[in-house]
Amino acid sequence: MKKGTMIALLLGVLTIVLVVAGTLWPGASAVVYAGQRTLLSSSSTPEAAVRNLGEEIRRQAWQEAYSNFANKAQFTESDFVHDMTGTYPGLLTYATLDKFDVLPLHATADDAQIRLKLYWATVVGTSITTRDLHIVKNGDHWEAEWPIVKQARVPPQVIPVNYLRWDVIYRGSGDDWGDQDVEAPHVRIVDMHPVERADGVIIMGELLNEDVVPAYVSVTATLMSKTQVPMATESSFDKISHLLLPKQVTPFLIKFPNRTLSDVGSVRMTPTSALVSASADPVIEIDNEHLNPSPAASLTGQLTNQSGRVVNVAHVLGTFYDKSGQLVWVADEYINTPLLSQIPVPFEIHIPEDLAGKVSSERAVIATFSIGGSQ
Repeated sequence: MKKGTMIALLLGVLTIVLVVAGTLWPGASAVVYAGQRTLLSSSSTPEAAVRNLGEEIRRQAWQEAYSNFANKAQFTESDFVHDMTGTYPGLLTYATLDKFDVLPLHATADDAQIRLKLYWATVVGTSITTRDLHIVKNGDHWEAEWPIVKQARVPPQVIPVNYLRWDVIYRGSGDDWGDQDVEAPHVRIVDMHPVERADGVIIMGELLNEDVVPAYVSVTATLMSKTQVPMATESSFDKISHLLLPKQVTPFLIKFPNRTLSDVGSVRMTPTSALVSASADPVIEIDNEHLNPSPAASLTGQLTNQSGRVVNVAHVLGTFYDKSGQLVWVADEYINTPLLSQIPVPFEIHIPEDLAGKVSSERAVIATFSIGGSQ
């Protein structure tokens, strides 16, 4: 027998063996995306079906994920995509799924309950969403029933607006004003507390815009050693409402990882401000605010957009005080979904368990971003 014929025969036999082995012992199949190799197992168990779904969401293989749902007749593929990314641009629209957890809750011979916990990588950090899935057996494999949350629809309407607005005229290149220009707003730190937590030193406080014009604000803190040598400098990146209208107050929180308060001699605080054009619209109302005690201490409530503008990203900042009115903690939450006109959206800000017993009152403020500018 010729050498080429022998090789062809061996390859044919090997192919048949692999096909038979794959049929009798179905293993993991490889999917390649974005230069990575991901293993999809057969959906022979409820957990495997949910893991496959998680991988399909990670790859944004929406059609593939939708085709495997047991209840896909109840909604369209477009409904599923909008459930994941939103109808209007929001925090999750440009996010990617970083990882996911599959948590079995209950199982029988024909169905199961499994929690799918999704960790999204967004521009402001990790955002977590959770779905409880009903998994049903279909022949020799399992399929998930997706708990679709259809996006709310705002009916056509006219919403009258009546709000304050500030416009700024700066000096142009051809203006003969000398050194004259619009003065930066006056802002002041009205409260500041350094504390030590497990992950380092934290500086928290409140900043007041005491001017009659809007201000874009930030706060920088420098830790000084016992000998007054600078140790580290950080700023309030997102734990602050950067845009303050006249007389408004924002909390701020600045983290210094891997630092101990015993090494700090003093703290140098530097508030900064810039004059910006701004308006009092959109108006976001906070309803049903409630402090929930331990365990799982939190501040919950609802946000309602009273304007006709879509708020693409809403940022809720909670300031917590003890019985004497002293600042105890600052925490926040970014809302995953856009705020549509007149449609309430819930929020929940978690409070550390070791501080929950000290909290007696709270104050919440909203920072928003809409396509075309922040508020």
